[in-house]
Amino acid sequence: MIKGIRYVSVLLTGCLLISIGINFFFVSYHLLDGGIIGVGLIAHYIWNFPVGMTIIVVSIPIYILAWIYFRPFFYNSLAGVIVSSLMIDYFATFIPAIPILPPLPSAIIGGLMLGIGAGIMFLLDISTGGFDLLAQMISAKTTWNVGVLIVGFDLGAVVAGISIVTMDEIILSTIAVIATGFATTVITAFGGINTHGVQTD
Repeated sequence: MIKGIRYVSVLLTGCLLISIGINFFFVSYHLLDGGIIGVGLIAHYIWNFPVGMTIIVVSIPIYILAWIYFRPFFYNSLAGVIVSSLMIDYFATFIPAIPILPPLPSAIIGGLMLGIGAGIMFLLDISTGGFDLLAQMISAKTTWNVGVLIVGFDLGAVVAGISIVTMDEIILSTIAVIATGFATTVITAFGGINTHGVQTD
């Protein structure tokens, strides 16, 4: 019972932080995030597709791999991708007309919120799917810290979006990605997960 309450609390808190970080700090300045969320943002900026729905669709191939090779990660991340995607699209209806903060603080705070949200969920082996799930699977088989892997995937998504944003937005997006990776790495390194992505409590 206690474990169930803890699981739900961490899941909802992590997804809430991620959804607020994206909608209240990233979208206002046309910033990109990394990984699967970055792909969702790119689709949103180009075609106005819902970010959350795009995340679910693009995550399908990775979930097929997880089902075949990492069944526990599949089950643990399924709730994460569904809840986070629904929250992202729900809070998109509340994006403020006027940005809450200037560009640089928005990039830093938004990135930290995403990193903290993802990090605390990783402590219970929950991920938001997509490249986060892929990072967990790779981390389980290597000595790489899951946060470090996410930074690499995230920077790749930012590079993929270069053609649709300005140079200033690329710089701010890179700062946001670094903030995300920093927060995730710190939490996973000191919060009970070893370098293989396995919980040690």
